[in-house]
Amino acid sequence: MEVLRYIKRKKKPRVFKYIKKKRKGHPLHFTLIDPDKQMPEKAAEIAERAKRFGSDAIMVGGSHPTQAMYLDDCVKAIKAKVELPVILFPSAHSGISAYADAIFFMSLLNSKSPQYIVEEQMKGAVLVKNYKLEPLPMAYLIVDSGETTSAAWMGDVRPIPREKPEFAVGYALAAKYFGMRFVYLEAGSGAKQPVPDEMIKTVKHSIEPEMLLVVGGGIRDGKTAREKVKAGADIIVTGTVAEGKDESKLMEVIQAVRGKK
Repeated sequence: MEVLRYIKRKKKPRVFKYIKKKRKGHPLHFTLIDPDKQMPEKAAEIAERAKRFGSDAIMVGGSHPTQAMYLDDCVKAIKAKVELPVILFPSAHSGISAYADAIFFMSLLNSKSPQYIVEEQMKGAVLVKNYKLEPLPMAYLIVDSGETTSAAWMGDVRPIPREKPEFAVGYALAAKYFGMRFVYLEAGSGAKQPVPDEMIKTVKHSIEPEMLLVVGGGIRDGKTAREKVKAGADIIVTGTVAEGKDESKLMEVIQAVRGKK
């Protein structure tokens, strides 16, 4: 009953317009919080700190299905603390919450399994509609980072070789012609190597101006974040840095994305 009451009183979200408007002023930073790693109170603390440092939105999601156990409480705790958009970043249909503002409605295009290309999306589509979540259509692409990450293993992925940016361009163009709004080049949480600059440049050139390019994984300092922005990233996503005890690192990354450092 609580969910039904919440859906009835929710205003229709406009997260995509918010993102497009803010991007006209500067590149954006999104903070990724994994509800499988953080209890709701801690997740809210991370979100509050990220907002204070200048992050533009909070993403909630992870690679493991157990995230569903804490997802609703995590989203509600975050929204009680910050007014930033809360965007779901689900690995499966179980990662959908009625309490978020929007959802990256993703297809893991370089998965070897139809489950992550379209089947999980089919299962979750009715929830997205009934929960009145704003769908943000996204092509999710996992890039080789020199090791097997959780996202790559769980998604049964054939990672895009680092030296083959043309493969990423092919997927990105397919997403563009499908009508998607975002391309996410992901190295993976805790990756040893971030997405190569050359791949970012070539993908960005192929999808602009219709789509926004999101880059994440292996970005742990301001220098790396700034390199990815200069290469063409519209949005930088960091999770591991935000979860760490060294607050200065998160501030450094956000300032670098904004061009302040």
